[in-house]
Amino acid sequence: MILWGCSPAGKGLPPLATVDQVDLTRYVGTWYEIASYPARFQKGCVATEAEYALRSDGLIQVVNRCRKESLDGPLQSATGKARIVNPPANSRLEVSFFWPFWGDYCIIALDTDYQWAVVGHPSRKYLWILSRKPSLDDGVYRRLLTGISAQGYDPARLRRTLQP
Repeated sequence: MILWGCSPAGKGLPPLATVDQVDLTRYVGTWYEIASYPARFQKGCVATEAEYALRSDGLIQVVNRCRKESLDGPLQSATGKARIVNPPANSRLEVSFFWPFWGDYCIIALDTDYQWAVVGHPSRKYLWILSRKPSLDDGVYRRLLTGISAQGYDPARLRRTLQP
């Protein structure tokens, strides 16, 4: 998941409000994509997941994976790294899959138990709803739709991600 900034990217768009605090030791691990805005770089992806791991140099290893076209389709992956932009809050990261390009990763909602997260983009062109499990309770999902709407996103643009 590549993002390009948490500041306004267009006229009339306020900055995204990110969460107050992220404990990186709790945030790392595997996240399953529950829904996202369609993105060219994820075209044909199903069973999409992201794995984050703390590195000894203070950066975070990022591995994004998906299956192409079906749950039995070929596995596709991209490996990158992330760095914290706003310590100690840790809710904004810069992610790079191709040096020298970095894009901001904005955590705009996070479960207190770190069971789900929402990652957004200031242009409101990209959005991901993530969960620690391949599924998310429908009640939680509906509450997240209300929250993203308040941040200027159109919930109707979200597409559910096929997961095993």
